[in-house]
Parts: sequence; C-alpha cells; structure tokens
Amino acid sequence: MNAIARLDNAKRPRPFLPIAGAILAILLGVAGAQAASPATHLNPAIIVSHHHWYQLGVASWYGKFFQGRTTASGEPYDQNQLTCAHRTLPLGSVLRVTNLRNNKSVIVTVNDRGPVPESRVIDLSRAAANALGFSDQGLAPVKVELIGPQAELAQLLMPEGLESPRE
Repeated sequence: MNAIARLDNAKRPRPFLPIAGAILAILLGVAGAQAASPATHLNPAIIVSHHHWYQLGVASWYGKFFQGRTTASGEPYDQNQLTCAHRTLPLGSVLRVTNLRNNKSVIVTVNDRGPVPESRVIDLSRAAANALGFSDQGLAPVKVELIGPQAELAQLLMPEGLESPRE
C-alpha cells in the first residue's frame, strides 16, 4: 500500500508550483516594466539626450556660377562663406562636415536646398570645400553631423591657415 500511496501522490498536482510560477512572473513583469519606463524620480535637468543625427555620403561643392544668386534662405550665395545646401535639414541648421579621406572638418550653416544629384548628400560652398581639402577633386566622402540650429556659430571661425578664395 505504501507504493500505491506514492503513485497517487505523484499524480496529484503540487499546488505550490503554479503559485510560485505566478509570483515569479509578476515579479519579473514589474521589474521589466520599471526598467523600460523612464526614470521619473531623476531630475529632468540632469538627463541629457544622447541622440546624435549624422549622415554618410558624398559631398560636392558649388562656386562662382552661383555667386550672388539668391539661396533658399533669401540671402545671396557667397562662395567665400562656410555654407551648404541640404535637402531636408531646416535652413539655419549648423553642421559639422568631415572629409573621410583626410579627417578634416568644417562647421557650416544650411542656407540653400540641394544637392541636385540624388547620389550626393550635401553641396558645400567653395570655402568649405577648400577647408576640407577637396575643392580640386570636386567630390569627397563625408560625414555630416547636426550640431545646432544657431546660424551664428557657423560663421565664428574660418579654419586656421585658410584664406578665402577670391575669383
């Protein structure tokens, strides 16, 4: 009878296993929900967004043929300023453009729309192309990074040792 009693006990479900499983699922669900939700107990002034917009592609430049013509921003195009044309970024956006061949960078302001060829991501002024070292080649692989909307920042510094091209 002892063997029969053991078989009967083995077939009965143990009530503590489903309860333990339910408790474990609840604990994991609550912990997962807390990990996925934003930390509301932190000071919002301390939380910094780390979203960084950038674009990789080919840059070209445009120069004297467009000199003095009105840009999309309404100002006249000046090939001697650090400006650029971009298809989608807001006018006045400040960008860092890096030539991926030589690692030179320049800060430019978006003041026009373009480039016209779909294979290119940005059209730079002649001054910006000179700063990046590709004005003789015409095209260069670049990384374009959005760093701010302030148009004044792009006009602060011309890269050291670079003279404005005058033609």
